[in-house]
Amino acid sequence: MNRLTDSTASASLSNMANTRLLLTKMMLNDGGEEELVLRSYEKDGLKMVIFYLMVVLSLGLVLLLIYWKPELECYLKKRRCALYKAEVVMIKDHYGHASVVKVDYIFLDDVSTAEGYNRHVYHDAPVDVDDTTVLVTGDSPTVRYFDFQQIRYIWDAQQYTFRKLEDLSSGTRCATIHDEFPGLSASTQAHKRLLHGLNSIVIEVKSYWRLFIEEVLNPFYIFQVCSIILWAFDEYYYYASCIFLISLISISVSLYETKRQSRTLSDMVGSLETNISVCRGGQEFEEIPNQNLVPGDLIAIPPHGCVMMCDAVLVAGTCIVNESMLTGESVPVTKTPLSHQEDEEVYTPENHKRHTLFAGTHVVQTRYYGQAKVLAVVVRTGFNTAKGELVRAILYPKPLGFKFYQDAMRFILFLAGVASLGMIYSIIIETQMGAYPGKIVLRVLDIITIVVPPALPAAMTVGTVYAQNRLKKAGIFCISPPRINFCGRINTFCFDKTGTLTEDGLDMWGVVPAQNQCFQEPIRKLPELPRSQILVCMATCHSLTLIDGELMGDPLDLIMFNSLNWSLEEPGQDTTKYDTLMPTIVKPSDKDSFMSDEVPFEVGIVRQFTFSSSMQRMSVITRTLGHNHMEIYSKGAPEKIASLCNPDTVPENFQPVLHTYTVQGLRVIALAYRPLEAKVNWHQVQRISRDKVECNLTFLGLLVMQNQLKPETTPVIRTLLEAKLRTVMVTGDMIQTAVSVSRNCGMVHPRDKVVIVNAHPPDKQQTARIEWEYAELPTDIDIVSEQDTDIDSDAGQDSRAALLPPESVVVGYRTVNVSDEGPRHHLAINGKSFAVITAHFPEMLEKICTKGTVFARMLPEQKCQLIQNLQKLDYIVGMCGDGANDCEALKAAHAGISLSEAEASVAAPFTSRISNIECVVTAMREGRAALVTSFGCFKYMALYSFIQFVSVLILYTFGANLSDFEFLYIDLVITTTIAVLMGYTGPYHKLVRKKPPGSLVKVSNLLSIIMQVLLVGGMQVSAYFYLRSQSWYEEPPPSKDLENVHSWESTVIFLVSSYMYISVAFCFSKGPPFRKPIYTNYPFLISMMFLFGFSTFLLLLPLPEIEHFLEMKELHEKSITFRLYLFGFAVAFAIMSSFMEYMIVDSSMLKPCYKAIKKRGPQNRYKVVENEIKNSDWPPVGQVTFPTTNAIHVSDIHVEMNSQSAIH
Repeated sequence: MNRLTDSTASASLSNMANTRLLLTKMMLNDGGEEELVLRSYEKDGLKMVIFYLMVVLSLGLVLLLIYWKPELECYLKKRRCALYKAEVVMIKDHYGHASVVKVDYIFLDDVSTAEGYNRHVYHDAPVDVDDTTVLVTGDSPTVRYFDFQQIRYIWDAQQYTFRKLEDLSSGTRCATIHDEFPGLSASTQAHKRLLHGLNSIVIEVKSYWRLFIEEVLNPFYIFQVCSIILWAFDEYYYYASCIFLISLISISVSLYETKRQSRTLSDMVGSLETNISVCRGGQEFEEIPNQNLVPGDLIAIPPHGCVMMCDAVLVAGTCIVNESMLTGESVPVTKTPLSHQEDEEVYTPENHKRHTLFAGTHVVQTRYYGQAKVLAVVVRTGFNTAKGELVRAILYPKPLGFKFYQDAMRFILFLAGVASLGMIYSIIIETQMGAYPGKIVLRVLDIITIVVPPALPAAMTVGTVYAQNRLKKAGIFCISPPRINFCGRINTFCFDKTGTLTEDGLDMWGVVPAQNQCFQEPIRKLPELPRSQILVCMATCHSLTLIDGELMGDPLDLIMFNSLNWSLEEPGQDTTKYDTLMPTIVKPSDKDSFMSDEVPFEVGIVRQFTFSSSMQRMSVITRTLGHNHMEIYSKGAPEKIASLCNPDTVPENFQPVLHTYTVQGLRVIALAYRPLEAKVNWHQVQRISRDKVECNLTFLGLLVMQNQLKPETTPVIRTLLEAKLRTVMVTGDMIQTAVSVSRNCGMVHPRDKVVIVNAHPPDKQQTARIEWEYAELPTDIDIVSEQDTDIDSDAGQDSRAALLPPESVVVGYRTVNVSDEGPRHHLAINGKSFAVITAHFPEMLEKICTKGTVFARMLPEQKCQLIQNLQKLDYIVGMCGDGANDCEALKAAHAGISLSEAEASVAAPFTSRISNIECVVTAMREGRAALVTSFGCFKYMALYSFIQFVSVLILYTFGANLSDFEFLYIDLVITTTIAVLMGYTGPYHKLVRKKPPGSLVKVSNLLSIIMQVLLVGGMQVSAYFYLRSQSWYEEPPPSKDLENVHSWESTVIFLVSSYMYISVAFCFSKGPPFRKPIYTNYPFLISMMFLFGFSTFLLLLPLPEIEHFLEMKELHEKSITFRLYLFGFAVAFAIMSSFMEYMIVDSSMLKPCYKAIKKRGPQNRYKVVENEIKNSDWPPVGQVTFPTTNAIHVSDIHVEMNSQSAIH
């Protein structure tokens, strides 16, 4: 029976293997934004013959189509095949973009060497699996692979599938890193390098010739080339030559800018080629180029620091690192070695970042013991590093999906449709006239170049270019210019708190000691603290270090330590301070310490557990001189520290007192300690797990700091709210502190209600649940008076004010009543509750994100999740942070602004050297101006096309056309000047409630264009009929060659239409409320006046020489009355055009119609959710929501709004 089962199972596995072997399609990175769909292809001889025949017959057009649409190569030249035989793969990404990538081979020396070098590529594979058989194809020593967007995928010959090439950053246990990587031999390293490639992040700076070819093959320039050829055949030599020259200049400028930006980005992310010392086993070290590093190498960090070229995990020694290149935060960070107590954990750079040196960061200093080296194991190289991932995000950004660009392409297709109608009309008219077929073809094709202007794409980017330059002058640097337009459509802005809304630095408020389960009187003057555990905790529990004699580290730690008047000493030179036998020493600086005959009071820091945002704490193990035991001191989030303490040591009124401080916006940190057993020695301390010592602690008290708002914060928040922009706070701080700051800065109005959302995961007693309760709201007057009292009073008064019983605390607060007129509800939620709701109440997430104003205790990945959830609700989201824990969120937002002193950082699309949130208003003002400029330029170019389209159709009717130089005057002198200078108008000085349009197919835009086109047609036809009414007018004889440019029809139409181009430019150059008034754009205004004056000169005072040059009829011979009438047509058009644009299209009377039509279309998701909330009794305050029911009202769990309700 067993044998039969085994046989059946074997047959089943064999069938599955055969099925997988024949697969022609597969999916990689399933379920994420990096999801890829692969289809395999191989050469097809017959298709190749047909393809080359098509190339010859189409004169190379097929090759051009393949260049624009790479997937056509697979359809036209190749056939589908099994994946294991693929010569190329067609890859479609998550957004539907297709690429064709060649499958290549890595040739190994022989299979035996492959077995040796590939041992650690797949670290934790089962022991009975031979890694070589996984990679090597058949019996030949080759590995099949392809590279896509700088990531390598290799063929798994055992699973018959491609998979991402892994390194030590995934699936590797910490014990493996410690035990199995003593250093790679040169041969092993060389073979690994074959597989992983060079360790370099190189952004190719293409040569000018290559850039030129790529630019010329752009559809825009192909269209230009075809147009120039067409005009040359039509004998428009001057016009064709000028357009060619202008195009050449445009290409040159574009190539220069492209290469400059490429070189700037390359310099920003590149590093100098330097050598680094790698271990070859034992104590043997060798200097090799950084680019030769591979995962698994054991490297020695230079004593005086370096710029990291790879991601590496420290295994010995300590490093002080500046990570501003990646995070935007220039505060030095201490990196400690991976400890043995983490051996059972699976290493990931995110969870073990306190041990990881990231590529692109600057190691300022290393610390080691004696002659030992600071060692690190390379875990990721090249584009797989953290820096590489950020650079890839720049090189291959996700599609922005801006509706404006989508509508622009649709409108161009519409123009092409209009052109086809004009072509049909032209063919009919010119055929009836008996024109030569060749001339008919030229005239018909010429209509396409008129209706679809080649300069349209360039004109649409003018506003963005000007805005980027203005932002740079304002200290805001942008590495993704298309996102500037997004700034103009933002309706929700998220802010980090610390360092963004509030000052980076903190002011010491005082300490509230705890003893015998009771809080003592607060101590405001910290140097007066008695020598006790709470004093030692503050003096030792930090990550401060001396660099060139200056104390550096986290600002909070600096303020805490400096307030004690203690000193810190580190033995030896800077680079030899990693001596844990002679630890860092802290001691008081008072005279008693130096003059006393007793044993000096000195404390050595033996071991440090660095701060982790996920653990919300840091700890140190210390030993006081003269003591026979060690002690552990911890500080961190009050609720976290309290949970680690012996309950018998935590004061009973812990929550009320904590709430008293946090509700005032004070920063509160809890302190705790525990003496270790005397038998615990130095060696055990170095290997012990922090979980084993960070438990059963004794609660010491609270450290209270003031975190003042930046002076610019409240005015900016007020500006945003007045502009009807939603503001959200996303912070890692406590929820009560965040709510207080949100009130102080104006995010939450004093009369508004704040509802705290407490979500609990399922436990043994209950399922998951959400409790909704009002927050207690301090009145502004009471808070100010309390803070003033704190400043003016002495320590004794402070203690009495802070430690009033809870009943007395209520006096300083008021409860919000439902009867208050017009209050709004704001939700406040912490990271734990956010995770519970995401997991157990997904249907509630939309409402939470729509009404949430304060998101506290949020982890970096949760900040990113929040941004993505807001985007799913159709919000256009901006994010502003200091770059430290906000990188993911900054990159996920439509417009992320990092506050950093660096000129540019890869942490966010925008980097502001303005260290406050005023940059947000600046970026949004510029974004609105750029967006409105893009709309204006697009509408102008569309009207320019229609004006010329109407002109040529009228002239084609009589076999006439504009002359070469008349076309030049219209296209170059008028249109180009206007299109370039129109976008020079600066942004309006303030944000207004009205939002700029985001779609070209908006009713008002369509109405504007349609009315202007009708007016253009009416005026030109009227001018033509006025010409025909003249007694001296004679209709020109029909011309078969259609070359009648010297005619009264062409002269009149040219003169009247030249005013139209100027008039519509004025109409579409709108100023307030998004741009400054038109008269502030001096170059544009002067050019408009010059063009209007010159056109008037041509009409009213024509010189025979100019008439001859432009091939006009002898207008100077006709009466001034005729010319004045024509001038009257031009003035009438300007007046009527302006009236329609400003008095009809923008009139308040039509706004209800616009809104009624807009309501018929699909609404943004957040508006639907807002309506659902508005029409329901939500949030269900005083109720509990369970997963299986909606807001069950349970009387015994109703939360009464009193002084205690918000602190449980």
